[in-house]
Amino acid sequence: MPLKADLDAIDWKILRELQADGRMTNVELSNRVGISAPPCLRRVKRLEEAGIIRGYRALLNAPALGLDVVAFCLVGLHHQADAELRTFAERTRGWPIVRDAWMVSGESDFLLHCVASDLGAFQTFVIEELTSTPNVDTVRTALTIRRVKDEGLVSFERS
Repeated sequence: MPLKADLDAIDWKILRELQADGRMTNVELSNRVGISAPPCLRRVKRLEEAGIIRGYRALLNAPALGLDVVAFCLVGLHHQADAELRTFAERTRGWPIVRDAWMVSGESDFLLHCVASDLGAFQTFVIEELTSTPNVDTVRTALTIRRVKDEGLVSFERS
């Protein structure tokens, strides 16, 4: 698969380090990747402007905040015309319990990553919101037992 961006080994190191710790200072980052601070900052800005770095955020401990249930919902729609897919996708943005949503291929049309305070809150969402949404045909849910891997979204096999 061809790379969509012109990145060298230093850029890949920057991306790896920032994905592991997006809060480090530019000086720390430059030390870790082996270049001085000014060119490191220029590279980071270029990666941001190119849309390769989409943003920065804090990763929160959901159970420590009382959000103990993590589940996935596979949603199938009655109709998959572009307008219906866009309508459902837009609706997911209004559901706080849905933390991540993907349009997928196969037997289902969407995969929803949900986080709730308890099983009752999750069940209420599925029954009162999700299954009653226009055009929703099927909903299959999977409650998680425990997370076994928690890496950044991008793998660095290339570098």
